[in-house]
Amino acid sequence: MGTPTEIAKQGYAAFGRRDIPALLELLADDVEWRFLASPETGTPYGGTCRGKQQVAEFFGKLAQADEILEFEPREFLEGPGHVTVLGRTKGRARPDGKVHETEWVQVFNWKDGSKISRWVGTADTAARLAK
Repeated sequence: MGTPTEIAKQGYAAFGRRDIPALLELLADDVEWRFLASPETGTPYGGTCRGKQQVAEFFGKLAQADEILEFEPREFLEGPGHVTVLGRTKGRARPDGKVHETEWVQVFNWKDGSKISRWVGTADTAARLAK
């Protein structure tokens, strides 16, 4: 599969192609997937998911809530058992069409070095609501 950074980049490439099944193949069956926001903050895809099925649902909620116009992972910081990625996104909120931009941080963890066992992401969720 490659190094942790290469696996993270494979996930981003699959996301960029909108190939969620390919992205899910990079995940451990018992993956924990957390976006540090909640529906109460105007982020319907926020919260914690467990397992590939719930992660697939996360991406469904994301697609319903935001049209991703630009998605740019910028910096990959690899450490023991994790990769932290800094990036930015430009999106259009649905259904109102408000365009928003935010920088984000995402952290990937591995249990056995081959499948992603945990992902934690955070961004400026207020940016979705501000414009």
